[in-house]
Amino acid sequence: MRIGCPKEVKPQEYRVGLTPDAARDAVARSHAVLIETGAGLGSGFPDADYVAAGAVIVPTAADVWSTAELVVKVKEPQPAERAQLHAGQVLFTYLHLAPDPDQTRDLISSGASCIAYETVTDAAGGLPLLAPMSEVAGRLAPQVGAWALQKANGGRGILLGGVPGVSPARVVVIGGGVVGTHAAVIAAGMGADVTVLDRSLQRLRHLDDLFGTRFKTAYASSAQTAALVAEADLVIGAVLIPGAAAPKLVSRAQLSTMKPGAAIVDVAIDQGGCFETSHATTHQDPIYMVDGIVHYCVANMPGAVARTSTQALGNATLPFVLALADKGWRRACTDDRHLLAGLNVHAGQLTCAPVGKALNLPVITPEAALTL
Repeated sequence: MRIGCPKEVKPQEYRVGLTPDAARDAVARSHAVLIETGAGLGSGFPDADYVAAGAVIVPTAADVWSTAELVVKVKEPQPAERAQLHAGQVLFTYLHLAPDPDQTRDLISSGASCIAYETVTDAAGGLPLLAPMSEVAGRLAPQVGAWALQKANGGRGILLGGVPGVSPARVVVIGGGVVGTHAAVIAAGMGADVTVLDRSLQRLRHLDDLFGTRFKTAYASSAQTAALVAEADLVIGAVLIPGAAAPKLVSRAQLSTMKPGAAIVDVAIDQGGCFETSHATTHQDPIYMVDGIVHYCVANMPGAVARTSTQALGNATLPFVLALADKGWRRACTDDRHLLAGLNVHAGQLTCAPVGKALNLPVITPEAALTL
């Protein structure tokens, strides 16, 4: 199979869909690997590394999109990329369709088969291709939150960990999943006073058993959430409903209860964000103010640490890339119901129910798509 990897074109996106090691493994299985020139530079992988792995360097993205049977990326295809998708082609990348009707319509119109990393599942009920970037984003969130709290950035001028004789910052993490757990661990490690909110008592018990007194836990009732947000110096939004738009858990009215210069980091922004006042920002222009509250809502946070992120993502995606290339998408998805769960669009049909619900579009099941 011809596997193609174009250079990411989203602003300040430095990750790459295939590492040289992944290219080497694919070539060893007799697949052709096409890499757009310079695609790996942002992650520290020069073209020469791909050539040494047996890949072919092509001069333009059009050379990838026009000839590859399987296109492997990191971020959702941008409008110019979506225009090059065609029927019979397989796209394997993050999509995050629920808050993005334009992309959804374009992918449906393309006739391509589009498999989203973020909805591929595993036997334990997890999201194995979302988890690595959730880990990275979770660990980054306290770091960027600490930066946002600096006075020069509009924040309260508070050091996350405090100093002897001065209290640390209060950090509230909404969501106790992968992102929230990693955020809480890092924030607590930086010396902050951390509380994790979640509506799953089982998850809260697990966190308590695992981490003891390193941070506190609380049940995420509306009243409890509002009270803790009002007391917080930093709030990290870490809520995920697989494939669906993120719920709005903090309203604009609640901003007035927060301390002037408090900061919000919305890690759920890829799915629309979990704060009513959130809108996507970039690494180039990462923050904005609403009612005196600093908002950090960068939609590709892991892109800031591109080499770590690319390696972590590649470790997770490689087995699926090889399965798709070895078997073709239809057989690979037939053999693996967890990969089939990642199918969001096929042959002009939407196949992800949460996206259909969010965008009020008709949906067929992934199983039905296999017969088309």
